[in-house]
Amino acid sequence: MALRKFNPITPGTRHKVLSKFDDLTAGKPYKPLLRAIKKSGGRNADGKMTMRYRGGGHKRRYRLIDFSRDKHMEATVLTVEYDPNRTARICLVEYTDGEKRYIVAPEGLKPGMTIHSGKEAIPNVGHAMYLSDIPLGTVIHNIELYPGKGANIARSAGSYAQLNARDGKYAIIKLPSGETRMILVTCLAVIGSVSNSEHSLQVSGKAGRSRWLGRRPRVRGVVMNPVDHPMGGGEGKSSGGHPRSRNGIPSKGYKTRNPRKNSSKYIIERRKK
Repeated sequence: MALRKFNPITPGTRHKVLSKFDDLTAGKPYKPLLRAIKKSGGRNADGKMTMRYRGGGHKRRYRLIDFSRDKHMEATVLTVEYDPNRTARICLVEYTDGEKRYIVAPEGLKPGMTIHSGKEAIPNVGHAMYLSDIPLGTVIHNIELYPGKGANIARSAGSYAQLNARDGKYAIIKLPSGETRMILVTCLAVIGSVSNSEHSLQVSGKAGRSRWLGRRPRVRGVVMNPVDHPMGGGEGKSSGGHPRSRNGIPSKGYKTRNPRKNSSKYIIERRKK
């Protein structure tokens, strides 16, 4: 994947840096795997706004993604496609029994390549394997936290984790955040890193692109009134005091994790700041 810079013809293109989309091989998605998305605008069932700064945006349809990789047979990659609902690219694969599914595309996976899932898989890009069978030091993504639940770790563009060791029934994984954690070796993970690794280098160029994504303008706490935010109010321009959230929780360095949380015993080293 490559990035494209624009000539400053307009103010919006002066700093714009976007993907070339040269890694995509299909223009239209596979219709049987599409679902409608109903937008809430940040409002709950009573119509009350519970999440601010959401609304508008281009109409989308959801692609059903196979995060479980529970079909333990070979599959052929048909296309690499754009997904408006995630930062990574997705692949349409066809299994040997004829069923087609979408998966999150690993870096380097191209149409015509073959992938496998389960114990018969070999350590190759795109193959889903149990943590007990993956060689130590391998870069992995789409990791299950609980066996059979489906992948929920390292799924965004360019992210990956690393299998460092195995200790009994647990594998020791270094996560993208820098946290080192124990996960059961009966969990599945996919070899390689997630595609579209240059996503973080993109520059939108104008506020309108955020509106296309459904993001409304965010208001700073220091310009609000004291009734609306702890950092609001004051004569003239005030710094607002110690940075904190709308609920008064400090936003820098304050630990919010429950120390008695049951999963803390599986964390070997906390994430890096």
